Amino acid sequence: MNIEQIWKAYKNHLKAFLHANINNPADVDDLLQEILIKSYLNLKTIKDNTSINAWLFQIARRTIIDFYRQKSRDQKLGDDELWYRQEQPGVHTQLAKCLTPFIQSLTAKDAELLTQIEINGLSQKSYAEQNQLKYSTLKSRVQKAREQLHKRFSDCCELSLDAQGNIADFTPKNTQCKKC
Repeated sequence: MNIEQIWKAYKNHLKAFLHANINNPADVDDLLQEILIKSYLNLKTIKDNTSINAWLFQIARRTIIDFYRQKSRDQKLGDDELWYRQEQPGVHTQLAKCLTPFIQSLTAKDAELLTQIEINGLSQKSYAEQNQLKYSTLKSRVQKAREQLHKRFSDCCELSLDAQGNIADFTPKNTQCKKC
C-alpha cells in the first residue's frame, strides 16, 4: 500500500481518535498533519500490511503524548503560582543587619580583627603577618572574638542550628534588644 491509500482508509478514524483526546480542533488538524508526515517518513519500516492500523494509532498516541509534553513546557505560570520564586529574606540576611553593631560592641582590638578577617576577607595568615603576631596566637584571638560575637547574638536571639552548626532560624528573645 502507498501513503495515499493508507491515508484515505485511516484519516477519519485518526481524526476521531484525536478529537477524543484533544479539545482544540486547530490542534487536531495540526496533529493530523504531523501524523501524516511521520507515517510517510516511516512507511518503509512497515513489513506487514495487516499491522498498518496498529502502527498508525501508535504514531497517533505518541504524537498526542509529545503534544501534551510540549504544551506543559510552554505553559507560563504566574508569579502567584510559583511560590518558590517569592523570596523571603533568609535567616542570614535578617541577622546580617545586626552583624556590624554587634562587632562594634566588642573591644576595639576584637572589632578590628573580625572586621578584617570576617567582613573584608583577609586571611588569618595575612593578618598575623601584617600585625607581627604568631599565627597560632591569632587563631586563638579570632576564636575568642567569634565566641564574644556569638554571645552578643545569643543574648538577643534564640538561635536554632542545623546539623552542620549553621544558623537555621532565630527568634528574638525580647523587643528590648537595641543592638540592631
